[in-house]
Amino acid sequence: MTDVGKLYDYFQKLAEKEIFSGVVYITQGESQVFAGAYGYASRSWRIKNTLEMRFDTASITKLFTAVAVLQLIGQKLLSFDTRVIDFLSLKHTAISRDVNVYHLLTHTSGIGDDADEERGESYEDLWKAKPNYSVAQTVDFLPQFVHKPANFPPGQGCRYCNCGYVLLGLLIEQASGMEYREYVRENIFAKAKMLASDFLHQAQVHEKVAEGSDPIRDRSGNIVGWKKNIYSFPPIGSPDSGAYVTAPDLDRFLRAVKRGELLSPSLTEAFLAPQVHYRGMDGWDKEYGYGLWFYVDKAGQVVCYQKEGINSGVSGVIRHFPKDDMTVIILSNMEDGVWKPIWKVHQMIMAS
Repeated sequence: MTDVGKLYDYFQKLAEKEIFSGVVYITQGESQVFAGAYGYASRSWRIKNTLEMRFDTASITKLFTAVAVLQLIGQKLLSFDTRVIDFLSLKHTAISRDVNVYHLLTHTSGIGDDADEERGESYEDLWKAKPNYSVAQTVDFLPQFVHKPANFPPGQGCRYCNCGYVLLGLLIEQASGMEYREYVRENIFAKAKMLASDFLHQAQVHEKVAEGSDPIRDRSGNIVGWKKNIYSFPPIGSPDSGAYVTAPDLDRFLRAVKRGELLSPSLTEAFLAPQVHYRGMDGWDKEYGYGLWFYVDKAGQVVCYQKEGINSGVSGVIRHFPKDDMTVIILSNMEDGVWKPIWKVHQMIMAS
């Protein structure tokens, strides 16, 4: 990628128009190609974003959950065939007893989600009648989805499901004897040297944290104010969403996985390989892995793989291009911050 100067100009203009607030971090091999911070970590106090800022990563958190599950599979405390209902001793739910760990990892379980976003349901709306602070532990999520009807029998479809990763979090807790967040801190963040990353409670004061907010616009599209996201999701991260990381730490995570520092050679290979084929809403052929999405070309070659996350006041993506050994990380404290930029960078990489 040779047009680094154009990227600086591109993101600067987005920031000036208040279309983007966040950080961009691009590496190739062991080398940093591009790094920039834009907009405000706190609009109230006009504190600017820096590369040291920690961002809510929303569903990118699922990568940590997936690796944690694979670690426990490597220790033979779980298996891909482990039946979820039996292992967790859950009773009186709408979840099929045939749902297993593999189904949850690859979004092929068919279980009902707490907010079915493919049907237009809003995750933020869950908290209009229920205080978000009442859901702080993994088990607290169960009443929101365990009685919802299945979308299809396990293994007979593919549908993105947040709550499948909530169940994986419960499996981690049951198998390891540790609370989910403690397990991830000790076995992923610490081992990958992600020293700034953590699960941060909104009610506590934390340094170097980007506050999420989205623009309020009038009928003409002009920004007339900003709305914070403090009531839009639970107060602390969970197995499906909400870990706070820096962009360099997220790069360290992927490097640690690729080097085999978190998983055995066979499980590392499995984590970095497609598992389930489906046709994406954007027209691309995609394949789910164990947490990752894989974009494949017409010849069946992996162009890139990624994980993204979105919530009110939050968007983020990590995308890796195997051919060029290039990783792109964009984290934003705006809901619509990363989507156009990631494709801009994608096009530049593919054209180089």
